[in-house]
Amino acid sequence: MAEHAVVVAGGGPTGLMLAGELALARVDVAIVERRAGQELLGSRAGGLHSRTIEVLDQRGIADRFLSEGQVAQVAAFAGTPLDISDFPTRHPYGLGLWQNHIERILAGWVDELEVPIYGEREVTGFAHPGWDPTTSFLIAEVELAEEPEWGIRRDALGVHSFGRLEYEIRDGEVVYMDRGPVRVMVTEEHVGPTTEPTLRDLSEALIAVWGTDYGVHSPTSISRFTDMARQATAYRERRVLLAGDAAHVHNPVGGQGLNTGVQDAVNLGWKLAQVVNQTSPDSLLDTYHAERHPVAARVLRNTLAQVALLRQDDRIQALRDTIAELLTMDEPRRRFAAMMSGLDIHYDLGEGHPLLGRRMPDLDLVTPNGQLRVFTLLHDARPVLLNLGDPGGLDITPWADRVLAIDANYAGDWELPALGQVAAPAAVLIRPDGYIAWVGDGTDTGLRDALTTWFGSP
Repeated sequence: MAEHAVVVAGGGPTGLMLAGELALARVDVAIVERRAGQELLGSRAGGLHSRTIEVLDQRGIADRFLSEGQVAQVAAFAGTPLDISDFPTRHPYGLGLWQNHIERILAGWVDELEVPIYGEREVTGFAHPGWDPTTSFLIAEVELAEEPEWGIRRDALGVHSFGRLEYEIRDGEVVYMDRGPVRVMVTEEHVGPTTEPTLRDLSEALIAVWGTDYGVHSPTSISRFTDMARQATAYRERRVLLAGDAAHVHNPVGGQGLNTGVQDAVNLGWKLAQVVNQTSPDSLLDTYHAERHPVAARVLRNTLAQVALLRQDDRIQALRDTIAELLTMDEPRRRFAAMMSGLDIHYDLGEGHPLLGRRMPDLDLVTPNGQLRVFTLLHDARPVLLNLGDPGGLDITPWADRVLAIDANYAGDWELPALGQVAAPAAVLIRPDGYIAWVGDGTDTGLRDALTTWFGSP
């Protein structure tokens, strides 16, 4: 294996996204992956939330995923659906798409960026503090000799389900195909061992719930997951940086794991690139932990809460019904839906305008060269100074080779999920990850400091 400036351990969604971000910044990056190739046994994660689709849109590749997935309202809290169709985003929905397809599409993008992937290389040895498992689940892709009870079942043990791997979403409802592999999830009676589960383990778990294993056979994959929740105390240890599952693990309820990992990568990628390219000091990497550790900590907390609400007990059922009723009210629904979809993330960049530290909306701008979407300006993962005031009113000549300066007009309202309408700014400095690093009030007060903090000295 050749030497590279950055080596990404793991070719899953987080690793692929990080490698792509670094390649866009012309960093010499390579991926090492324990698998021999990109093939992924089992479907694992089932889709993308709204903010992750936005992130992919910022890089100009969202359509690759949208063309293969099933657009639907996927946000939910402890099984209570949370509709985001009225949210101010170009993507007020989620996307049903199995992880093996997500990885394949990302790998195609990374290949276009000429990032080498070295197979059959494995990194071991990380452990995190957190909460030990109290329950475990088997998930598998199998063939069945008999027709099962399709859909979700709840009982004293927990939640279980049968569904075809191939499905369509019609009028918001999941419709399974008539044939093909079956995806089964079953809660185990006791927390399972850390060894790889077997077909016999799956058969016994099915019999404990349904009284039959439906003639289960020919498994493509069988895996075990738990409600264990762990997070690294530090995302950086000298030259080692953690992202995705290497930084945080939790129960998959709510579908936030893959999405959080991909967004970790987009936060880290441009910062690491600037340090490697000697544009910014090493200390910029400390902001990665400062910004992303609280995001994952919040995910761990809400997954712990959701797992607790999914337990089968009369008292828990009463609590779950109460929470479900609360979430039919507009304000709680908006708040929780923004959290679950990743649209409410707010990095603490200090006092100031409400936009500071929040995602930049994908506005339709009017520029001297015609109409342009904000996300189009982010395709190359470069920072953008968007001037909505007097043309040429902001001089950033010392950073002209690093920051794209655009004069534009926008006449509409500024509205963000969970935050609502905010006062229109005179200018914004947008980081490559799509978050706002500075908000102008008609002057350049604080702009040079923000440029220096995030994009290096002049």
